[in-house]
Amino acid sequence: MPQTSLPPAAQTIGHWAAQPAVHRAFQWFHLQEPQLRSWQREIAAIAAPPFAESARAEWLCQRFLELGLQGVHIDARGNALGWRPSALADTPTHADAATRPCILLSAHLDTVFPAEAMHAPVEQDSILFAPSVCDNASGLTALLGLAAALRSAQLHPETDILFAGNVGEEGEGNLRGMRYLFSESPLRQRIAAALIVDGAGVDTIVTEGLGSRRFRVSITGPGGHSWSDAGAPNPVLALAAALVEINRMQLPSQPRSAWNVGRIEGGSAINSIPEHAEARIDLRSTDSDQLLIMEHPLRTAVAETVAASNHAAGDPHPDLQLRFAIDCIGERPAASLPQDAPLLSLVQAVDRHFGIRSEQRTASTDANIPLALGIPAVCLGSGGTGGGIHTREEWYDATGRDLGLRRILLLLLSLAQALPHSLAI
Repeated sequence: MPQTSLPPAAQTIGHWAAQPAVHRAFQWFHLQEPQLRSWQREIAAIAAPPFAESARAEWLCQRFLELGLQGVHIDARGNALGWRPSALADTPTHADAATRPCILLSAHLDTVFPAEAMHAPVEQDSILFAPSVCDNASGLTALLGLAAALRSAQLHPETDILFAGNVGEEGEGNLRGMRYLFSESPLRQRIAAALIVDGAGVDTIVTEGLGSRRFRVSITGPGGHSWSDAGAPNPVLALAAALVEINRMQLPSQPRSAWNVGRIEGGSAINSIPEHAEARIDLRSTDSDQLLIMEHPLRTAVAETVAASNHAAGDPHPDLQLRFAIDCIGERPAASLPQDAPLLSLVQAVDRHFGIRSEQRTASTDANIPLALGIPAVCLGSGGTGGGIHTREEWYDATGRDLGLRRILLLLLSLAQALPHSLAI
């Protein structure tokens, strides 16, 4: 497809902002806040830990159907999908739906919380309190609000829109929903740009994907009684010593990098030498090569500490020595949106139109996957404000939600208009 010149971003934004149908959609956001709040309460009460998001996916698909999306289904990985066809979908030049480019509009289904932590939100004025009510019940609510406003205002974008509630964004989900959409899904060749909705706010544009590599470090041994087997190698002590060594790792100021121990397990009783100890370790950097550099001292520290523990115990028999395993349990690629990307120009033009003072940010989100593949993507908030993220005191204040939804809608329509004219939006 030959590339054609694009109109200035401000001109595109101004065109859509002047449309009466767009103002009808904006009015829907303002008038239908009770409906948005109702959806959000329902979503937040449905348990969706990583690898167990099916109940939320089914609920979302039912709402997609009610809002007139087409081709609604749950894909092979568990993502809930539905289509808003373009205004040109039925024209002869757009007859082949299997090859038409589309925009992915997505929000993740999963939470960091186990099923037993979930409960119906507590409501105080404009604020909802519940685990996951902001991250990411607010994002999923935004998808429904956008689909409803497009339908109510009879707005027809110029590019097909794929609505997706995707699985596997949190924790050890390892972005499996997005990986599937961009690597194995029959739709992978169609997605030309991605807008990710995650959490609250309007003042950030996530344009850089923070890379990470996550490891499970396991140390096992013979165990024993704390008195009669005193001196036997202790997996917990060896693991602790290894973590101390890893903490001596020198991290560069640039690229910015960090590491964390998020979970430690081991032992069964105070008077027993443990048979097993385990830690979950998270390495993060804005540079993928730096992640590989950081992995070396981690592996060296564990291997050398286990060897030293076995040497100190003095028993050469393999069954009486410590053993270790280091398994990579997650990897998120580091990538960024070029500063001259037309998509970024459109977002910034939208923010100028609304008087929003936004900043570009680095974060680990679903946008990491398309960005790493060279597909334009940004992650935006759903409006309103939130806090207590990833705690049981999480909250979301809907005040100002409509600004966030207007921002996303205007960007979506402008991107849909610009996309057919450029392969590098």
